[in-house]
Amino acid sequence: MDKHYVLGVHVTDRVEHAGKVQDLLTTYGCNIKTRIGLHETDREHCAPNGLIVLELCGDEAACDELRDKLNALHGVEVQQMVFEHQ
Repeated sequence: MDKHYVLGVHVTDRVEHAGKVQDLLTTYGCNIKTRIGLHETDREHCAPNGLIVLELCGDEAACDELRDKLNALHGVEVQQMVFEHQ
């Protein structure tokens, strides 16, 4: 791939939507180079929303497909950064 793809995946109501998101991440696991999960938590509180940052690799069409399938899920919003390598 000549481009560097980074996706920000915002998941609302993680308890309800995380399973479907995880299924897609497992399906496209060979295209995920780095995965970072962020949400607010402490001893008394665990935020219902979360953010997953994905660095993608491999086939560009598969990366676009993952983005589109995640974005189609209820409660999920995806933002994408694409860096072109010169």
